Amino acid sequence: MRIGHRLGNLLGHRLGRQFGWLWGAYGTSALGTWLAFGAFPLIAIQVLHAGPAEVAALSAVGAAVGAAVAVPLGPWVEFRRKRPVLIAMDLVRFAALLTIPVAFALGVLTYLQLLLVSVVVAAADISFRAASGAYLKTLLPAEDLLVANARFESTAWTTTIIGPPLGGAAIGLLGPVATLVADAVSYLLSALGIRATGGHEPRPERREAARMRAGDLLDGWRYILADATLRPLFFNTALFNGLVMAAQPLLAVLMLGRLGFAPWQYGLAFAVPSIGGLLGSRLARPLVTRFGQHQVLVVAGALRALWPVGLAFLGPGTGGLMLVIGVELGLIFCCGVFNPVYTTYRLERTATDRVARTLSAWAVTTKATTALVTAVWGVLGSLLGLRTAIGLAGVLLLATPLLLPRHDHTPQHEPEPARSHT
Repeated sequence: MRIGHRLGNLLGHRLGRQFGWLWGAYGTSALGTWLAFGAFPLIAIQVLHAGPAEVAALSAVGAAVGAAVAVPLGPWVEFRRKRPVLIAMDLVRFAALLTIPVAFALGVLTYLQLLLVSVVVAAADISFRAASGAYLKTLLPAEDLLVANARFESTAWTTTIIGPPLGGAAIGLLGPVATLVADAVSYLLSALGIRATGGHEPRPERREAARMRAGDLLDGWRYILADATLRPLFFNTALFNGLVMAAQPLLAVLMLGRLGFAPWQYGLAFAVPSIGGLLGSRLARPLVTRFGQHQVLVVAGALRALWPVGLAFLGPGTGGLMLVIGVELGLIFCCGVFNPVYTTYRLERTATDRVARTLSAWAVTTKATTALVTAVWGVLGSLLGLRTAIGLAGVLLLATPLLLPRHDHTPQHEPEPARSHT
């Protein structure tokens, strides 16, 4: 848990003890997530002998239903202190994931339990992200938000690089259930790290109406759609993420099936390019300092859309492997620059008393869109062929830069929230 604090000192821009604990907690849970990458489908296949349709439903239905469950949680999170919510969501994920190895040990594990756990974890993920964005905005001054988000992004790509290989080795030695134990424990450690941040967090002001009305569930979407800057960015990220993720299952079938790549080659094709994300996240702040936030947002957002169409030309052998690595490296590098700038841009342009609802609505839409587009592209892959469907996703991605904010709208100044002294 002290990793975040020490790295902050090494990077020369200290953000305080509280952020150090928060960063360490994030890194711990992110590593656990990547250690358990692919564990759910593997358990479904190897332990429960599930078929392709059941495995696909485990990902798509779990994410979609989890997003639906999270809808009322956005307004609920908004009017509560965020640190207890973060701890609670970590503990919910810890408890939910731990039921799987327990049921497996008792010989009572079922497909329905896997599906229910995936729903609970997806809903808790969305609520955690909404609360964490709101908490970060009250924890740090505006000028430090980009530094903090760049460090989160860098940590995310670092754990992406080291997590899956370690998780793969653990699965080979102990089976996929063991990695879920590690993932569950990582959420418990994250909860302890967030608790250690300490400090006093002011209670958010409540509205006049104490009870939540049905219309309040749509507050996040209303706020986004009414904002001239957030609205295009909202549609851009939902469409971009949906199309990129929709092509991944088709690419896996193409590489591992028809083109005959070995599983280790498939893993290598996506692990090595993650270095680009690490480099991009380190460059985000210097680029913003030199060229400005809006310029970097638009250019990086446009450049990341240029790469995926190249996957339609994937062939067998070393040349094909290098093509995937090159495309993914370019894509991930641009995303590494874009993501912390976009996250900061969104936080700065969202009123403090609207952050949780806005981020919750954003995450719900992104997850639901990804699930829907992935299902549609599965059908297109069967009807049009794998290459054509992958190429179509790439061509449509070329239009997503049109949805980036064209003008830099300066955020309205609002009173700075009270912060705890570190």
